[in-house]
Amino acid sequence: MKRPGPLLTLLAGLLLGLFLLTLNATTGTRNTASTYKERSPVPTPAGSVASPATTPTPSRTQIADASYAGRTDDDSSSVAVSIRGGRAIAYFCDGHRKEAWLKGDVGDDGSMRLTGKQGAELNGRLQEGRRIRGTVNLDGGYYAFTADKAVKPSGLYRATATVRGAKIDGGWIVLSGGRQVGILSRDGKAGAAPRIDPATGAVTVDGERLTARPVTP
Repeated sequence: MKRPGPLLTLLAGLLLGLFLLTLNATTGTRNTASTYKERSPVPTPAGSVASPATTPTPSRTQIADASYAGRTDDDSSSVAVSIRGGRAIAYFCDGHRKEAWLKGDVGDDGSMRLTGKQGAELNGRLQEGRRIRGTVNLDGGYYAFTADKAVKPSGLYRATATVRGAKIDGGWIVLSGGRQVGILSRDGKAGAAPRIDPATGAVTVDGERLTARPVTP
């Protein structure tokens, strides 16, 4: 059998070399693409952008605990208000027979609407934490008042007890300077209250010693 000539052998070698060159070029392209892909940054998933910070909800304004005491504009009666934890209790008293206990909430702005028995109502507003300016509606009467911040022993006091079989209920407003206005009821019958000792709250009713205590809501 006749062997292939040198020309055929050379041609076969050229084809083999061309094939290997093409294969190597293709492999190199894939490696480059793979390397580029591995080094590329990972895309940020949709919706992963942080939302803007929200503004904190303002906290409720804290109304300071305090007591207030003063007189009506016509100087006929006294008014005292005690505030604790955003609640208020008030006492209106003319020192003879007319009185009312009222209670309710104090708003963030210092406003208050306090209510009591038989339609009694106090509407007022705390002014800079120094005084309360408002009105009291009672038994068809309308009383404007100013109550300044009280410094002990000024403030609002009350005593309840049973003395000689009678139910005793006394309320006192101690004003700055030591002036006292109060009403003491015996079984619902009202009259002027005896003086208390503001330092101790001691008071004598029908021969029996009682203690009037500061009033808080």
